[in-house]
Amino acid sequence: MAKNSILFKLVSSAGTGFFYLAKRNAKAEVIKKLSLRKFDPIINQYVVFNEAKLSSGKNRQSKK
Repeated sequence: MAKNSILFKLVSSAGTGFFYLAKRNAKAEVIKKLSLRKFDPIINQYVVFNEAKLSSGKNRQSKK
């Protein structure tokens, strides 16, 4: 079965390090990156969140 969605993260422009995970349609033509105004609970305000790549997980250390 083919994947129809791409997972990406929305990073806070306030510099708090807070992020949201989101999905988008893989078949849609994407011209520019997504920017949304969402709530950042660390500073307790609404700020702009910009799209960033989600790390692939290859560089993460596994717990064993």
